[in-house]
Amino acid sequence: MNQPLIQSFFDPATFTVSHIVSDPETRAAAVIDSVLDFDPKSGRTSTASADRVMAYVRDHQLHVIWHLETHAHADHFSAAPYLKKHLGGQIAIGSHIRDVQKVFKGVFNAKDMNTDGVEFDHLFEDNEIFAIGNVQATAMHTPGHTPACMVYLIGESDAFVGDTLFMPDYGTARCDFPGGDPRILYRSIKRVLSMHPETRLHMCHDYMPGGREVKWLTTVAEQRAANVHVRDGISEDEFAEMRNARDKTLSMPVLILPAVQVNVRAGNMPPAEDNGTSYLKIPINLL
Repeated sequence: MNQPLIQSFFDPATFTVSHIVSDPETRAAAVIDSVLDFDPKSGRTSTASADRVMAYVRDHQLHVIWHLETHAHADHFSAAPYLKKHLGGQIAIGSHIRDVQKVFKGVFNAKDMNTDGVEFDHLFEDNEIFAIGNVQATAMHTPGHTPACMVYLIGESDAFVGDTLFMPDYGTARCDFPGGDPRILYRSIKRVLSMHPETRLHMCHDYMPGGREVKWLTTVAEQRAANVHVRDGISEDEFAEMRNARDKTLSMPVLILPAVQVNVRAGNMPPAEDNGTSYLKIPINLL
């Protein structure tokens, strides 16, 4: 089995790590968790982060066939439609995005929004096998943070975990978004940590606790030994109690309301109104 080449990009504005995974033989590539820059003060988008990804793809003569989303992000906009327009490829996410769409269609009274995932080009089922050129990959459904979270195991030993896990010194994702559940997250994490101890885990975010330098790569063995929330020896009951208590202290992500209504549409903006302008909604006193 071919092993992929991996290039990662960190966006300090949203603490997001985007990854380009490519097959060295065929130059086929996947972009994971891309970022469209957004200024909430002005309502303007820009493409500096996505353009860095695009420049790498073109400089290395890669052929993008997948834009993989680990979930409908609440902290940044996806750049998948922009990158697809310029580079080609299919936008894909887990099939349980339908459950997330059903919730947020109501929250935003989004009459245009379907709840069958049709905005995406492909919906992965749990354990679905796919390919990036000659590199085999597996889509794993890992709910808990959201109902639609996915981990992508690419090649034999590289897993891209989204918000399922963070670096060992930061722990795990919150579970207080609609459809989140700490017990389900615990079981999803245990599934990830049942992989070979040397499996490399690539993070989607890093928040640099204590001011340390940014990091996004760890291993199953390191997580099992040192994750502050879910290392070996911590029970499901202990984890759920900790997660519930911690989540009560957390404020909402700055971009959650604008980002979710874009990302459940596969990164597309809401349809323009009769004046030609697209608007993002802020529900008042609902959440």
